[in-house]
Amino acid sequence: MAQRWRSAAGHLRTVAAATRRGPSSFRSSCYHTIQAIPREFTGSRVSARERTQGRIPAVVFFQTLLEKDPTTRPSFSSKKHLVTVERKQIKTILKSPDAFSFCSTRFPLQIRAGSGSSHLLESGTVLPIKIHRDEESGKVLNLVFVWAEDGMNLKVDVPVVFKGEDVCLGVQKGGMLNKIRTSVKYLCPSEHIPSKIEVDVSNLDIEDKIFIRDIEVHPSLKLLSKNENMPICKVVPTSLGHQAKEDQ
Repeated sequence: MAQRWRSAAGHLRTVAAATRRGPSSFRSSCYHTIQAIPREFTGSRVSARERTQGRIPAVVFFQTLLEKDPTTRPSFSSKKHLVTVERKQIKTILKSPDAFSFCSTRFPLQIRAGSGSSHLLESGTVLPIKIHRDEESGKVLNLVFVWAEDGMNLKVDVPVVFKGEDVCLGVQKGGMLNKIRTSVKYLCPSEHIPSKIEVDVSNLDIEDKIFIRDIEVHPSLKLLSKNENMPICKVVPTSLGHQAKEDQ
């Protein structure tokens, strides 16, 4: 068992490292510069009117504004903006195959004086951190972005993508892949935020696990989980698998 596990862990590191080096298809083929315009007022009625006009209310600020410790917050708010973005553009992004990595992908942002205006008020790079949706319809109601310029450190939930489940050794024996964690939180320099982490589970047998500590990322990333020994997945036996084994 130990020898098989070392082989699976080694393969995992190869896949994760490759994911970190290469840009995702979301960034290369479906790249978007998010267009925004300022909004002066807030409130449910104002937001509802914006939505009827094909726009989504949003806010952009420094992530440190969310810190509980007031000493870590910036003493200025010059780059906090209330804006609206084009619903059509956001809808296109969220319908792409890589939409799951929307909140771990940086985007250029341009804030213009008005819809269709050539007057640029502010520009920069942002990271989406929250999508508010209508509970019934699933429509996007509001978006939250943080500034993500190079050199900034940001807390990011990086999605985990499990590869090779269809050919997984343990699954073929009748086991089931239990996906314990679907994301891992890191403190990342903006320029090294991974859009996703790919975990190859094809070599896992029944009862094998992959732990958070086995994921290899850029050395500048700091794991924010207190327990790096927590498994992110495990192949568990099933009654169907046991029955198949008894019938052999």
